[in-house]
This record gives sequence, structure tokens and C-alpha cells, in this order.
Amino acid sequence: MIHEGTQGIQALDLLGRKVVMDGGAGLSLLSATIESTVARPTSGGGEPAAFAAQLKAAWDEVVSATAALWKANDPEVTLANATLYLEAAGHVVISWIWLEQFVAAEGKAGGFYEGKRQACRYFFRYELPRTAPQLELLHSLDTTTVEMEDGWF
Repeated sequence: MIHEGTQGIQALDLLGRKVVMDGGAGLSLLSATIESTVARPTSGGGEPAAFAAQLKAAWDEVVSATAALWKANDPEVTLANATLYLEAAGHVVISWIWLEQFVAAEGKAGGFYEGKRQACRYFFRYELPRTAPQLELLHSLDTTTVEMEDGWF
């Protein structure tokens, strides 16, 4: 979360410009990078493979929500959901970074590496699950914020 009063602007820039720029090239590149990370621990099983599966499912939902938001063909509705999109997508991307660190720490001992693994566990158990209802709401193309009128508050 950005606390300098620019979160909404950053959200509008991400959803309104960056994910669709150059035909979605940036989003496609990030997808390929995440897919590469997810593929590494999958065959080994265990905790890293479970995290990889969880990340893949969440990332697929981000990509699907991105498409759903833009298929609405209503920029006002799409961009009204930008802040929620930023939060959900951001949590999924941070999950990817934590999985990268978990995989890099594999077979290494010591407090530093245990800390990386434990932080990853925390994020996958406490933070990443929060994105499911957010992504579900994004898929619904909710118009609550668009329907709000100035005189109502």
C-alpha cells in the first residue's frame, strides 16, 4: 500500500495504462516470469509445490480479472475498481517474490534462510488468501462506487 496519497493514482496508472500498454506485453512478460517460478518447485512436491499451486491459481485469477475488467467496455466501471485491483495484484506479485526467495533458500541452513521460509509461509497463509474475495469482486464488475452520488455523503 502506498501511503503518500498516491495509491489511487498508482492504481489508475496500473490498470488504466500499464497492464494494457503494448497489447498487454508487460502483463504477459510478468505472467511468463511467474509461470517460470511456479514450474520450478512443482515437481519436487511438498511445501514449495503447494505454494506454487496456490500462486498459480491466484495469478490466473489476476489475469482473468484484468480481462474481465476491460471486457466491460466501460472505462468508468473498469477504473472505478482500480484501487482494489492494485491491492489484489500487488499481494499476488509479493507472493511470487516470497516464493522466489523460498525456492532460493532450499537446502540452505541458518537463521537467515529459515526467516525467508517462515516469512513466505506467513504471506501464503495470511496475506495471499485475502485476494480471493477481492478478485471475485473485480470479476463481478461491481458498480457501487460508480453509482455513488456526491449529494449522498
